Amino acid sequence: MAAPDTPSSPYLVLARKYRPVSFSTLIGQDAMVQTLDNAFRQNRIHHAFVLTGVRGVGKTTTARILARAFNYEDASGKHPTLDLDVEGVHCRAIIEGRHVDVIEMDAASNTGIGDIREIIDSVKYAPASAPYKVYIIDEVHMLSTQAFNGLLKTLEEPPPYVKFIFATTEIRKVPITILSRCQRFDLRRVTPDVMTVHLQDLLAKEAIPAEPEALAMIVRAGEGSVRDNQSLLDQAIAHGNGTVTAATVKAMLGLGDRARIIDLFEDLLGGRIAEALQTLRSLYDAGADPQTLVADLADFTHLVTRIKVVPAAADDASLTPDERHRGADMAAKLSMRALTRAWQILFKGYDEVARAGNAIQAAEMVLIRLAYAADLPSPDDLIAKLANQPAPALPPMAPLPPRVPSGGSSALRQEVPQRAPALAPPQSQPSVPSALARIESYAELIALAGAKRDIVLKIALESSMRPIAFTQGSIEVALSDGTDPAIIATLSARLQAWTGERWLVNVSNKAPEGKTLREERVAREQAAHAQAHDDPLVQAILETFPGAKVVNVKLRDDAATALPETIAPPEPEEDDE
Repeated sequence: MAAPDTPSSPYLVLARKYRPVSFSTLIGQDAMVQTLDNAFRQNRIHHAFVLTGVRGVGKTTTARILARAFNYEDASGKHPTLDLDVEGVHCRAIIEGRHVDVIEMDAASNTGIGDIREIIDSVKYAPASAPYKVYIIDEVHMLSTQAFNGLLKTLEEPPPYVKFIFATTEIRKVPITILSRCQRFDLRRVTPDVMTVHLQDLLAKEAIPAEPEALAMIVRAGEGSVRDNQSLLDQAIAHGNGTVTAATVKAMLGLGDRARIIDLFEDLLGGRIAEALQTLRSLYDAGADPQTLVADLADFTHLVTRIKVVPAAADDASLTPDERHRGADMAAKLSMRALTRAWQILFKGYDEVARAGNAIQAAEMVLIRLAYAADLPSPDDLIAKLANQPAPALPPMAPLPPRVPSGGSSALRQEVPQRAPALAPPQSQPSVPSALARIESYAELIALAGAKRDIVLKIALESSMRPIAFTQGSIEVALSDGTDPAIIATLSARLQAWTGERWLVNVSNKAPEGKTLREERVAREQAAHAQAHDDPLVQAILETFPGAKVVNVKLRDDAATALPETIAPPEPEEDDE
């Protein structure tokens, strides 16, 4: 391990100072290490590897360790191994990134076919001193399509002394032709318990005291990334002047007090909106970000839901004592309906706060919505009440029921909350409507089809049928050319369903004469357009504004007279050139 820094030497951040140099010091990737160990023991070492995972889980570090393993050489000779506790001949140069046979390339800044062509040309030459020539390409998904295509042949059949190691955070952007030529390893996020032990080990080596709650906050914020956690720990040490406390980490991350977040959650789900708003304001005045507070509430909602579904989730090492004990208590009290509704409101509210001009006001509105919606009945409850519960005997001008004392509804007050009885139809009302539709004309039939939202039938009545005769219970129509005759059976079935009577729908044998309703409407509109265009006032306007056109005409209901509704502006003149 690196020696303590002297005052004259530049400071080395924790992520670099304690970077793993062997698989024994690599944390959280046991499955990958076991697979590689078996492959090395059986001498089944692939020539190309692709490492994928989120930022900071150790992709580039693993690539460098693999380069050491390939080129391990000691007094007994050259032999690949994963036992790297004792440095070999080439290990120090590889660790420091200066070995001539281990070439690292950043694909983010070397994306073209020219960069890959340099690799293809250099592959022809054997390694200078190490057993293998190792090419490490970071962020390989950034390579261009031509670069990937240029690499295919060399990647599939490289010389026996060449190894390729690719690293990427966007595995889906890597062509399948590349992935099929590599062994793929998915590096996992490091679990909170392993990460907590790792940070405690770093602090012990640095002789820096830390509070467990502060480490839990850092582990949660790091989201399983080793580098992120080490960087946050570095920042917390500097922020706390050599100590890591919960108070300094809260201030550094802009977090609200975790216990007060739980208090806020209890107030909201208990309907105590006044107390909740006061807590929100006090956290805001203390420096907490409104969007972060909403995110913390959503995070705690998720935790309570997980504990309700999987009680063992309360044993997570990254949880604070308040989260562990009070979360389990609320998981027992709250229904799943209340928790899922709270999650949906907070999830949508997070984006609202982000977009709002005044974040604290938007956050308050989200909390008010949550407090009042926490105990609303579900759609199933409403349907059940409407179907089974008789209508309450209320006076015509009954006053509104009083609010709960603090203003919100309560999801914590009782397991089965009491709600105001819902209105229901009278018991005497039949399940089937007593008054069915009565159709007196073809136009009323079209209007009824539109009211029933049967768009297909409505269009057919307007565009594909011409009414010949219409009486109560009987219709005779002529079909336009190309109309599917099955529409007649559909019309008959709809008429019986809508009116409760059987209708006789006949198709006329005569050749269709006249126009359909749609054709008649189009003809009226065209006539109105022509009439409007010939109007003296419109002609005067068109002459005053050269290039203007009548584009729309509105028909009056009481006459066939048409007036211009819109006159388009003149079109721009085109240049002679």
